[in-house]
Amino acid sequence: MSEKQGNFTLLNGRVIMERSLYNPTSDAVWLAAFVHTTNKIKTVLDVGTGSGGVSLCLLTHLPKLKITGIDISDDMLDICRTNTELNNKNIELINRDILRWSTTDRFDLVITNPPYFKGTPAKHNAHHNTDIKEWTKKSAARVSSNGYFCTIVDATCADQVISVLNDKKFGDIQIFPLFGAKNTAERVLIRARNGVKTGTTIYCGTSMNNDSILRDGLTIDALLSTLGTK
Repeated sequence: MSEKQGNFTLLNGRVIMERSLYNPTSDAVWLAAFVHTTNKIKTVLDVGTGSGGVSLCLLTHLPKLKITGIDISDDMLDICRTNTELNNKNIELINRDILRWSTTDRFDLVITNPPYFKGTPAKHNAHHNTDIKEWTKKSAARVSSNGYFCTIVDATCADQVISVLNDKKFGDIQIFPLFGAKNTAERVLIRARNGVKTGTTIYCGTSMNNDSILRDGLTIDALLSTLGTK
């Protein structure tokens, strides 16, 4: 990330963000990079969109996507609107609580960087101390038949996400760990497909500071192909 005139950027300047109550971390870049770059994905739901970091990064990889962002916080949606304008992008925004949202809408892809953190409530009135299993259940319910679900979570709660995906008959579960200073994963990227029976794949993972993703804008599929591990 870099700072310029009160704003900061992601992906080496490809995405401009207003410095605000909540600033997206590298998790947003990683999550966007883990989405399949397939023409089968046309509509996207970004659950807990916040200031829009994930969606705006995703649009650098797949600029023709139609993205809907849902968030419980009016404050964060206002910031997201500003960020979409800064980047000359269009994201439909919905002020709802995903845990209580009543809709029949389905999407080719549902992405979410859930509020897995614990402790004091956030200043921006977003979710905190959220039940990750319930969050995943409600998010996965919005995925169309044969559509995709993609998330990034703390490694300590990855099992909860995978448990829900198994219960909801998602297959082709792909797990990509991210490592920091420790020899155990700190974050885990998980993607899966609704209604398919393909088994689980666990990749070798990489450093959370991998510049080819964070700076150069490489997708993880592209990274895996260069390593010969896909």
